[in-house]
Amino acid sequence: MGKKIKHTKNELKTQRDALKRFERYLPTLQLKKQQLQMEMRQLDAKIAEKKEQEVGARDNLSSWVKLYSEPVDFDQYVKLRELKTAEGNIAGVSIPVLENLVFDESEPDLFETAAWVDDGVDMLKELMQLRVERKVLEEQHRLLSEELRTTTQRVNLFEKVKIPECREHIRTIRIFLGDQQTAGVARAKIAKSKSGDKEAAA
Repeated sequence: MGKKIKHTKNELKTQRDALKRFERYLPTLQLKKQQLQMEMRQLDAKIAEKKEQEVGARDNLSSWVKLYSEPVDFDQYVKLRELKTAEGNIAGVSIPVLENLVFDESEPDLFETAAWVDDGVDMLKELMQLRVERKVLEEQHRLLSEELRTTTQRVNLFEKVKIPECREHIRTIRIFLGDQQTAGVARAKIAKSKSGDKEAAA
């Protein structure tokens, strides 16, 4: 099972203290596990929603581009310069939270480009925003997933190993100490009986 234990009163106290500690921490870990599972379900829904919005924005952009025979290079008009994130916290896990996107933009030439290019640029910005939002959500999901795995391992360790181990140790020590006590009482009775026999014989 685990390390060999001593069959003493001190060891009995140590095992009882350990059992109390594990039983006190276990509900906290179980609660954290439930919270992480709930947060991850919510993130799954948000990621799916962002993917749908991305598909919609991409389709919109494609439909605009199809109107014209000449391909349009939107990169010359808008580029992502900076992604600003802050640190959030879910169930004790540090996660990135999107604060802002900063774009480098240049105005399309009014005489050289079609009127719809402005709308196309706005759509491209929306698509980039959605993609970044999804990636940040996916990173949150990855971090929470790692924490959930660790927390689940701890819950299983406490539930299936540590708590049963402590209970078994307490049971065997109590049996051993009980046997010792019974043997001591029996020895005392035998000794008393022998001294009584000696007194009777004298």
